Amino acid sequence: MKLVTYTFEGKTSVGKVVGDKVVDLSKAYEDVPATVLGILQGGKEVMSRLEAVRPEDATTIPLSEVKLEAPIQNPQKYLAIGLNYKDHVEEILKRGGKGPEHQMWFNKNVSCINGPYDPINLPKVSEALDYEGELGVVIGKRCKNVPESEALDAVGGYLVIDDVTCRDWQRKTTQWTLGKSFDTHGPIGPWLITPDEVPDPHALEMRLFVNGELRQKTSTGGMVYDIPAQISYLSTVMTLEPGDIIATGTCSGAGFGFTPPRFLKVGDFVRVEIDGIGHIENEVVAEP
Repeated sequence: MKLVTYTFEGKTSVGKVVGDKVVDLSKAYEDVPATVLGILQGGKEVMSRLEAVRPEDATTIPLSEVKLEAPIQNPQKYLAIGLNYKDHVEEILKRGGKGPEHQMWFNKNVSCINGPYDPINLPKVSEALDYEGELGVVIGKRCKNVPESEALDAVGGYLVIDDVTCRDWQRKTTQWTLGKSFDTHGPIGPWLITPDEVPDPHALEMRLFVNGELRQKTSTGGMVYDIPAQISYLSTVMTLEPGDIIATGTCSGAGFGFTPPRFLKVGDFVRVEIDGIGHIENEVVAEP
């Protein structure tokens, strides 16, 4: 099931995409959750009831006529792992850097979350705006101290992420949060696709384009630490809640890795595609 948060005729609702239609779920039954986060919090019972809603029994809207918003609007946490693709680590080593000795995590503050097709700002205070295409994992149930063998059971769905980064701000401190958390620098989407539609999240091809030029391409099988390892590691430290977003890492080809660096500028379009999930695309605009 592809769960969406969408706006149509000035009203924002929850729905599911079936073919080229959005099925309005806001009136599927009495007390249906009003957000995708609420659906996840409702657990398997709510998910099953919404899965059973047939397009012919509900209001549908052409997908082309709605504005897709960020599927998860107000997660409690947005966590991201660094240096988690083998080719990216090799890229860093060639530049004299160090590879990870353990999982390297940082926060993207949730205020950065942005829609799948909304513009991203080039901040007035940055001259090093960069991109990172990533597979996103969304937690589906509250969990703590999860063994790797059970970790995928905690997944509520997957989405596409661009971990937009201001490299100059990232390098101001050993803590990367500020460089990763500028407003609009967390586009996600286009929908939350449930795990039953993603048989193997480690066998997906991921691509990132800037103005149609392929910059990043990899298989999600290239992770250093796979998704169960990530969830288990994080849940050792903190309780993971429904709606929490995990960005699972990027591959080689980000702008800073070129000589000279190829950072984003106003007017650029960044598109991230993941086979079996979908794509997001965002224009770079000057910060208002």
